[in-house]
Amino acid sequence: MEPLLEALAHLGYERPTPIQEQAIPALREGGDVIGQAQTGTGKTAAFGLPMLEHVDPEDPDVQAIVLTPTRELCIQVTQALRAYGDRRGVEVVAVFGGAPIRDQAARLNRGAQVVVGTVGRVLDMLERHHLLLDDTRYVVLDEADEMLDLGFLEDVETILGRCPAGRQTALFSATIPDEIRRLADKFMHEPVEIRVRASTLTIDTVDQFYVEVPHGEKPDALTRVLKDEDPEQAIVFVRTRIGVDRLARKLNDAGVRVKALHGDMSQGQRDGVMIAFKDGRERLLVATDVAARGLDITGVSHVVNYDIPNSPDGYVHRIGRTGRAGEAGRAITLVTPRQRRELEAIERHAKIAIDEWTANGGRPRTPRRPEHETRRPRHTKPHSRDGVPYAKLVLGAGRRDGFEPADVVGAVVDNSHLENDDVRHVRVLERFSFVEVPEERAPEVAGKVDGRRVRGMELRVEVAKRR
Repeated sequence: MEPLLEALAHLGYERPTPIQEQAIPALREGGDVIGQAQTGTGKTAAFGLPMLEHVDPEDPDVQAIVLTPTRELCIQVTQALRAYGDRRGVEVVAVFGGAPIRDQAARLNRGAQVVVGTVGRVLDMLERHHLLLDDTRYVVLDEADEMLDLGFLEDVETILGRCPAGRQTALFSATIPDEIRRLADKFMHEPVEIRVRASTLTIDTVDQFYVEVPHGEKPDALTRVLKDEDPEQAIVFVRTRIGVDRLARKLNDAGVRVKALHGDMSQGQRDGVMIAFKDGRERLLVATDVAARGLDITGVSHVVNYDIPNSPDGYVHRIGRTGRAGEAGRAITLVTPRQRRELEAIERHAKIAIDEWTANGGRPRTPRRPEHETRRPRHTKPHSRDGVPYAKLVLGAGRRDGFEPADVVGAVVDNSHLENDDVRHVRVLERFSFVEVPEERAPEVAGKVDGRRVRGMELRVEVAKRR
């Protein structure tokens, strides 16, 4: 364990996070673990350190495998494990789609103790006999609920079936739906369950503010915020790819150096920007939600919502990019006067009160509170929900079709009598999308949106079955 502790000290880690405090002892004892925790809680170190302690650097066979749902997460986990295991001489190899399989197979043939891979590429490697898991005694499923959403669970079961029966298994997931629970029951042995409450992950470590500004003055307002806040590192979220490019040009022309990140860039360009940002060589990043999904960086001091997110969940996910591992962060959202209702919807959903930002440190002179709420400390106390039950709709289009959250919201609002505030929890995945609407209206809305043409394709919509 000593080389791992030296590596952590070298990387600047001072104290464990809650998930690490609970998961590391359980995993070191050799038992199976289910960890319910979101990105940014330090779960990579939570499963990675016990794994790296147990593998034998002298044995060239694959002794541990980490399955991830996306290429970006695969790269992120690989970089972290390489940093942790560098002083032990552990070889970590990443396998993921979108890169030559021949090169990845060659790296495996040279010997690797740990493999980190996306589900599809790992299965492909197994079927081609480039990857053997006969000696694998440590298996991790990272972001298991996202694997479920992407339709990978059957492939995950196939991979687990190729691993030795006596392995140690760790499963980490932000939520534990029934399908994930059944997977754990089938493939895990009396797992220890660890939960880190979402409220301790982002909200309590992030000071949150808003700036009300007319739409045409947003670039100037953003420039003022960035210059006054002077962030160590910041991600500026913009709703569309075109908007990212346009804003990046304006900021650079104004003397504020930024890098853009969006889905129209080649994978090589995206990787280059992400690596430069993670390494601290770039301080400011302007990005879409989808492009920034693979970023997990403890050094991000600020998140700025140049465009307000399409859903309250999107807001919580964005601000979770700062305030990581217990460090303080700041989130600032630009809103137009017409978007005040959307801001209030975020406050209700996230159970927070977002204060007005001012220059010289951003502390408000008179904190703004939701109308129905009495005065109290910022972002620490819950306030009441409206109590309306919601149902989930599934739309048969996703990122591969060029879909973005705005397309989902537009399709629902334009073809029904719902308002923007009635549409919640928008998620756009690779092949399909989710959105929640009031339960009593769900069948009607699904019927009105189904068959409509969006981005040149006929949309298929249905009400999701309850799990």
